Amino acid sequence: MKINNYFILVFAFIGFISCAQDKNPINNDHGYEVVVSDLTIPWGFTFLPDGSMLINEKEGKMIHFKDGNKTEVQGLPEISNRGQGGLMDIVLHPNYKDNGWIYITYASPEGEGRGGNTALMRAKLENMALTNKELLYKATPNTTKGQHFGSRIVFDNDGYLYFTIGDRGDRDVNPQDITRDGGKVYRVNEDGTIPADNPFLNQANAKKAIYSYGHRNPQGMVLHPETGEVWTHEHGPKGGDEINIIKKGANYGWPVISYGVNYNGTSFTDLTEKEGMEQPLHYWDPSIAPSGMAFISSDVYPEWKGDLLVGSLKFNYMDKVVLKDGKVVKEERFLDGLGRVRTINQGPDGYIYVGIENLGIVKLLSK
Repeated sequence: MKINNYFILVFAFIGFISCAQDKNPINNDHGYEVVVSDLTIPWGFTFLPDGSMLINEKEGKMIHFKDGNKTEVQGLPEISNRGQGGLMDIVLHPNYKDNGWIYITYASPEGEGRGGNTALMRAKLENMALTNKELLYKATPNTTKGQHFGSRIVFDNDGYLYFTIGDRGDRDVNPQDITRDGGKVYRVNEDGTIPADNPFLNQANAKKAIYSYGHRNPQGMVLHPETGEVWTHEHGPKGGDEINIIKKGANYGWPVISYGVNYNGTSFTDLTEKEGMEQPLHYWDPSIAPSGMAFISSDVYPEWKGDLLVGSLKFNYMDKVVLKDGKVVKEERFLDGLGRVRTINQGPDGYIYVGIENLGIVKLLSK
């Protein structure tokens, strides 16, 4: 009887595991080369014009990498390494060669109250130190909660800067309230001022930088190389990770509508759609815990042009998403089992570079 019970438990466990894993096929035709080793959580990275890299480690370190050597950049702002927050994304101004501006997001303790919240800063790099630092946006209020800081940055083709902030763990308060920070995609000018056509500019008490709302925790954002649209993905609840195309003033529904449930399996809403709220282009069930996002537009991978890459923190792989007529028609696993994929960029050489926790930055290669 004990033996029978044992086998029942074993098969039940195997069944549970198989249900919890997604079924996307594994691509074994591509391997990788480690470009930057010995990184812990490479939250964001970018390439400088000389081919070197700036890498943001979540713990609060910025690393300059060139010719195999790492140099820690000095002069960073005060950073709160709390829960999911720390030093996060980094991008260059589109005209970086002319103006030298670097943009970062990070968890900042600045302002009233304990804890911190997501901030956007720009600065310049001189002699391996950040100078000319300008705080462009600081979300309020500070909170000691460690969840859902966002945060990605992208410039659109008109020079506007978009950045994301998650709901900061206040699911039922922040995302649907445009007078509060959190659960939003924001749009500002390059200097942090508010564009004249932002959707809530003339609405009383609204946060003027908000571009869209009703988000949970967008940890991926990228510009579509052909349409110029801003695409995001949501690190959602259990079974509710999403891909969204961002529209001006739109409400993406969190937490009123969702295809997911609480992590313990209980329901928090009975609605998957509602008038006035956007539907996702795609949602993942089971959730993959997405982070990092990039479109492929390179001649290095000509057969993949237009495909979308998304990192999976939960299942330790990079997901290649094939799109056709506005729908996801196929997914494929790359770098399977290598580690939690945190960020993805297409480099200036056309190759895909992937930041993987407790490993480093790898380059995707054909075998």
